[in-house]
Amino acid sequence: MSDIIKIVKKPLGKVILERALSKLGFASRSQTRSWVLEGRLKVNGIVINDPLYLVVPEKDKFVLDGKLLQKSNWQTIILYKPKAVVTTRSDEQGRRTVFDLLPEELKQLHPVGRLDMATTGLLLLTNDSQLSSYLTDPVNAILRTYIVMVTGRVSPEKIQQASEGVWDNGEFLKASKLVLRKVSNKESHLIMELTEGKNREIRRLFKCLGHEVTRLKRVAFGPFTLGTMQPGEFRQLKHAEIQELYPVLS
Repeated sequence: MSDIIKIVKKPLGKVILERALSKLGFASRSQTRSWVLEGRLKVNGIVINDPLYLVVPEKDKFVLDGKLLQKSNWQTIILYKPKAVVTTRSDEQGRRTVFDLLPEELKQLHPVGRLDMATTGLLLLTNDSQLSSYLTDPVNAILRTYIVMVTGRVSPEKIQQASEGVWDNGEFLKASKLVLRKVSNKESHLIMELTEGKNREIRRLFKCLGHEVTRLKRVAFGPFTLGTMQPGEFRQLKHAEIQELYPVLS
């Protein structure tokens, strides 16, 4: 007599709404909370006002501002951030933010990391939290490339020190690569690569070395570059560009 094997399907489990959208790659938990509190999100046709509302991610339908959240709605852009613009959704001091540079349909995106107010260059914004997490996770060592200008002459010894790393307020700061392009007694120009996005890392590192950063511009993040873009301009990343970085995400 042959054995009969009974296959029992595991019932779909319920999880809280903010976790579900994060798991699906639609939004971060904080972004989901904002949508819910603003009354912009529906689950199966019902406006939800509790970010801890229980849903079945694989089954339920999520609609934001009348649009069904699905993979085809995912967007990622490159923005050339100008100087004197902050990387926040709003600013208590009334300063311009990166979202002031975007059309209404792109204002739901979130920045992948930040650039401080004085730093210019490449900023990624997306509504794909899985991509965002992948890019910012130190384990993945995604290179960020910067053009740096500092006061004074940077010596070969300082280059070596930056490459070996320094400690600042209990945090280890280290350049993955540092190349001196031009040097004088007045200032030095360098190309610097990092694999992490610690707060004001480059400025802090050079301060530890006795130099002040006077200009800082990010020109690449992973395979993405500014190209011929001008300050304030943005462009949509194509599916193939994201697939080149990490096929599983696309």
